[in-house]
Amino acid sequence: MKQTTFERSTVKNIRIHVLPTEQFKTYAISAYIGTPLAEDTVTPIALTPFVLRRGTQLYPETKKFREKLDDLYGAGFGFDVFKRGDYQIVQFRMDLIQDRYVNEKGSLLQQALQFLGGALTQPALENKHFVTKYVDAEKRTVQKKIEAVINDKIRYAEERCMHEMCKNEPYRLFPLGTIEALQQIDAHSLYNQYTQWLKQSPIDLYVVGNTTLAEVTAYVEHSFQLERDSVHNYQMKTNHYQVDQIRTIIEKLDVSQGKLNMGLRTNITYADDLYPSLLMYNGVLGGYPHSKLFTNVREKASLAYYASSRLDGHKGILAIRSGIEMENYQKASEIIQRQLEAIRNGEINELELTQTQAMIANQLREIQDSAFEMISFDYNSVLSGTERSVNELIDLIYKVDRQMITQAAQKVQLDTIYFLRDQKGD
Repeated sequence: MKQTTFERSTVKNIRIHVLPTEQFKTYAISAYIGTPLAEDTVTPIALTPFVLRRGTQLYPETKKFREKLDDLYGAGFGFDVFKRGDYQIVQFRMDLIQDRYVNEKGSLLQQALQFLGGALTQPALENKHFVTKYVDAEKRTVQKKIEAVINDKIRYAEERCMHEMCKNEPYRLFPLGTIEALQQIDAHSLYNQYTQWLKQSPIDLYVVGNTTLAEVTAYVEHSFQLERDSVHNYQMKTNHYQVDQIRTIIEKLDVSQGKLNMGLRTNITYADDLYPSLLMYNGVLGGYPHSKLFTNVREKASLAYYASSRLDGHKGILAIRSGIEMENYQKASEIIQRQLEAIRNGEINELELTQTQAMIANQLREIQDSAFEMISFDYNSVLSGTERSVNELIDLIYKVDRQMITQAAQKVQLDTIYFLRDQKGD
């Protein structure tokens, strides 16, 4: 029987989560640092991991920093910046071969945690702030990434729809921040923001592999040089929204294909008992090729190049996206809304129900084949304050019936319709 339960501890007010297992040939390490989304901090926090990857006090030159990863038998090191609910999350990842597969005197896991600890807590400095040339170079990197989203009209339409829908909420903010705010940052101000970020943010460190909680805790104790007053927790809120009027936003740009997006309030989050029913709702609506949006909007009516839905379970927001011809805006909008009404009325056939259960269950089972997916799934419990194992969630999915999906559908409200079109039409 595989062990699938993480063992937990706290050191230096960092939460430690360890899954001792011989299932994998590599160690998987993830560190999550989360901060409430805020206008004045979102851009500097997004920039910070780009600068941290440039060097540490032990390996201040980027070349030396990368050579150390080669010395660790080609260990991988990367990061991501994203949002979950009203939080901006920075995730650092390392993967490296386990000690038993190499002829190494010291512990590779210990060296990896020393490397990660150095990257996070002992960055390369000059004059008691970040290295200016690194900051300037990475500002350009982040600017290009923001511009890439603007140029990717599918992504752009998604972000604009969420921005309009949540314009009075932190969730409106793009996790990489803005180009305007980026231009105001220098090495000194970024370092000051970084020190506050490390002191005040929840930090969760995960390790999956052939190790023990005691071993990881001891390595972290010696590898992470930081002082923190307390263990900070996430405060995910379930806000219940009453949509009084559906907002319609039409934006004109130089595009050849229309992007029709919709934002819906589900009033259900990961922590709620109805969450499995909401997962099923999203699956029936637009999560898979057999779903109503794909079948009715794309296949039968031939109104869309693509049509799907996506759920942020921590915010309780469901996003519909579709690519259409400009002249099909009204027809496509109506038929998408008919699918919402159909589910609300319980019009879910047996095939839709059973196929969606099978697809979600298969996705959940696949989590157990990937160390990083197991980490990501467990981190959902930390964020939400509600613990569910993979197997528990699979069991709950198979218990969801048509009536339970309809119950979830009654809470779902269309909030915003966003249409990105060309500049020719009315």
